Amino acid sequence: MILPTRPLNAEPSNKEVLKGKPIISRIQAGARGGAAYMLIYLAPVPVDVFWNFKTDFDADIFDGNKFVRAQRVLDRRRNVVLIENKLSINSAATFRWQNTLDSAEYRLDFVLTNPEQCGQRYHYGHFKLEPLGSQTKVLQKAYFDFLGVSLWVNYPGKGGMYDLLDYIARWEQRTSYNLRDNYERSVGE
Repeated sequence: MILPTRPLNAEPSNKEVLKGKPIISRIQAGARGGAAYMLIYLAPVPVDVFWNFKTDFDADIFDGNKFVRAQRVLDRRRNVVLIENKLSINSAATFRWQNTLDSAEYRLDFVLTNPEQCGQRYHYGHFKLEPLGSQTKVLQKAYFDFLGVSLWVNYPGKGGMYDLLDYIARWEQRTSYNLRDNYERSVGE
């Protein structure tokens, strides 16, 4: 599927988001080149529950995820969490991510701190959550560059950007719903 390109701040309507299907678009990458995307989807749990799910970096929840092989926390200082993970898309690399959390705004900013070791020039972005009724609207924007990025972004089949992002959104929808009881308890604690 060739992805449409949206202006940077042109988001789909909540009516479109409420249909439940992940909305994936290319956005302008910026002065550094590379590529960028906007992913918007609806998680079927309240915003506090999804925030706890999304920021539980210590959880061992990736058994059913075909892209994340392992993850662990390296350091945690106030609202900054440094994690590393192994991904099936580049099994030789260990990805190290710095995550800066703003709980009041339900915003998580991320940056890949070792892009060269992962075959990239750079990779950064953010997640922003907002309540949409009793569910959560998830907005993710990411900016990245690596050898072959144009091919990957435009590849319409299995293994392309659309395929990866659609899988991740649907996995998070399903997994957050299946684990909602765990994260509902942590909201009230």
